[in-house]
This record gives sequence, C-alpha cells and structure tokens, in this order.
Amino acid sequence: MTDQSLADLDHENAGEDVIAVDADDNAQGTVNRLDAHTGEGIRHRAFTTLLFDGDGHILLAQRSPEKRLWDTYWDGTVASHPVEGQSQVEAATERLDEELGITDDQYDDLRVTDRFEYKRHYLNVGVEHEVCAVLKATLSDTHIDPVPEEVGGVLWAPYEDLHDNPRLYRQLRLCPWFEIAMRRDFQ
Repeated sequence: MTDQSLADLDHENAGEDVIAVDADDNAQGTVNRLDAHTGEGIRHRAFTTLLFDGDGHILLAQRSPEKRLWDTYWDGTVASHPVEGQSQVEAATERLDEELGITDDQYDDLRVTDRFEYKRHYLNVGVEHEVCAVLKATLSDTHIDPVPEEVGGVLWAPYEDLHDNPRLYRQLRLCPWFEIAMRRDFQ
C-alpha cells in the first residue's frame, strides 16, 4: 500500500456514505464516500450552493487545506453531498450553518436552479464524478462565521465580473464544479 492509500483509510470520509445515482440523478443505493472519490470514482449525488448579496456579489469560500480534494481551491459558497433521505436543499441548509455559520433565517429563497454531470480527476489523489445540483439564494443578512476546519478564507466577488474577466481572477484556483455552474449561468 502507498502512503496515500494508508492515509485514505484513516480519512473521515471513509466512514461516510454518499448516494450513487444514474445519469438522470435517480438514486441507485449508497456507496462509501471514499470509494466514490478514488480510482475512477462512482457517480454520486452532490450539490453546490451559490449565495449572493443584494448587489450581485457572490460569496466564495476557499476550501480548507485539510480537504482531501481541491484543498485551498476557491468554491461557490458551499458544496457537499446529501445523505440518504435528505434533499439537496436540506443538505445545503445544514452545510451553510456548519461551514459558515449562515442560518436559514438569513435567506428565504434557497432553491435548485440547475443540475449537471461532470467528472474531474484531482492530481493523483482522487476524482469527482457527480450529478451536481446548483442551489441559489440571496442573503438578507450577510453576517458569516466561517469554521477554519472547513473554510480557508472567504471573498465577496462581483459574479458577472468574475465570469466575464477570468484573467483578473486567475490567482483564484476555482473548483471545477463551481466553474461549470458559473459558465452554465451565463450561457
């Protein structure tokens, strides 16, 4: 076994499950989260949540250096996986609070706006093969309280400018699922 394989066995994701899905996002049972993200991966359900202020700025969160995949990359506000029996809206609501201290009384319009499938390898560490729902909401209260184990940093960026001028933001290594969601928003 490689050092990476041994480290993976101890990773917190090894004790969690995700929902395997077909290309149309129909549940196919659960699979181990670590298994879903290694080798060639197993297609599974995921979500990315994009929160905005009233002026069209998006709240970006930098993934913690402790994350196994895409560590220190910049993401939409939160991304994760619902567990069996949980909707994407319920899962996103939970993760917003757990990662950023954003409670559901700070927004009232969290909704799924898009869905897409993608597959991307990350170095030689793992893979994402997901059917990803995109959720959006506008914050009425922009107070946040990031949890350092989850979030390396936060940044408000003008969403349209971020899309239209990628060279101005190239120092922000963006997560692939966020780049796809943003590109689809402006098609």
